[in-house]
Order: sequence, then C-alpha cells, then structure tokens
Amino acid sequence: MLGFLRSRRIVKQPRLPDGVRVYAFGDIHGRADLLKKMFTMIDADIARNPMERPIEVFLGDYIDRGPDSSHTLDLLIERSRSRETVFLKGNHEAYCLEVLRDPAKLDEWRQFGGLQTLISYGIQPPLNPSAAEQPGLIRAFIEAMPHAHLKFLQSLKPSFLCGDFFFVHAGVRPGIPLGEQREADLLWIRNEFLDSDENFGKFVVHGHTPVREPDIRSNRANIDTGAYATGNLTLLTIQGSSMLAL
Repeated sequence: MLGFLRSRRIVKQPRLPDGVRVYAFGDIHGRADLLKKMFTMIDADIARNPMERPIEVFLGDYIDRGPDSSHTLDLLIERSRSRETVFLKGNHEAYCLEVLRDPAKLDEWRQFGGLQTLISYGIQPPLNPSAAEQPGLIRAFIEAMPHAHLKFLQSLKPSFLCGDFFFVHAGVRPGIPLGEQREADLLWIRNEFLDSDENFGKFVVHGHTPVREPDIRSNRANIDTGAYATGNLTLLTIQGSSMLAL
C-alpha cells in the first residue's frame, strides 16, 4: 500500500472486511489539482498491490473556498464511472442546495466561500451582492450548472458504514446510536464530538474541522487538513486493521 508519512497506532484497532481496501479523502474544497494527483497515486498503488475491492470514500465539502469547484465535481463524477465510489454529503453541499431553493441565503453562503464556487461556473459576482442582485446570481448559477452536477449534489449520502468503520463528514453526537443520528449533526457537529473519548460503536472517520495533520485517535480519525489553504489534501488508506495517512 501507499507508504504514507504520518500514522499513529490505536489501542483497539477496528477492521475492514477481508478483500476490502478503503481510500478516504478529506475535504477537497475546490482543489481539483490536488484531487487529480491523489487519483494518480491511488491508481499506481492498486497497480502495484491489487485488491479485490478497493473503495474510494469522499467525506464531503467538494465545493466552496478553493478555486475550482466545478471541475472538482467533473472529476468526481468521471471517477465514479470506473471505480467503486462513495460520496458523502458535507455541510457546504447541503448549504449550496439551500441557496438554490432560497437565493436570500446567498449572503451566508458567501461567508462559507460560495462566491468562489460561482466564479468556477463562469459567474462574476460582486464581493458583497445586494439583496436585489442575489436572485439573478442564483438564476445564473442554475443555468450554468450541468444537470449532472445537480444530480450529484442531490444524491450524496449522509454516512457510510464498512466493517468497523463509520465514515461521515463532521462526526456524530455522543450517546446517540449511529442509526439514530440526525443529519444536521452528521454534517455540522464540532466540539461535542471532538471532545468526546466515548466509544461510538464504530471507529469514526471524518473531516469538517481542519487540523494541521491527520489526527488519529482511539475512537476517530480527522483527515481534514485544510486543502484549500494548505495545499495538503489528506488521503487515509485502510486495509484490515491498518490505517495510514498521507
């Protein structure tokens, strides 16, 4: 498998089923350039070390903040045609869909990096769109967005379970069974989850909260390394009970 640089053993290691290898991606945020490099690395790894069932799991936040959200979605959709892929919903995708339904939310989306997404679709919004300008910008966005992109955003999953691993964008609420979690928590939760040493029933792999380097603990792994700002898109590879992060 990939010779990753930073890894930390955990006390009680969870396992994937035999024959499965997972490649889990941290938050991409419009860094199509980094995503393409990761695809090349994965393809080379599989060629060197074939596996019966390699699964690529994407933890959400594909858009906003970074320079090329539109091309990022193109790459993900194309990848899904030739690989087994799982695409999870991030809070940024959820909010983008909210803005499509209610253009008045554009001002909040702007604070999340939404203007960079509009620009990636060829739209040139002002830095601070007025209330009168917002509906026109969203109409232009809808017209510019390929139907395949909208279908992709609408089809994202809230979570993915494989073996002893639970993949999700933000985390889970402690004390609530995984099957009873609210989607809002799966997409947005921070401190209640991050500060918990609880055994969540499965080992949770997540992003959402940027860290300097992959943070692998006894009950969870955070692999959001702020790719849009740092140029470091983290990939976590899991096989059996081995976890290695680049």
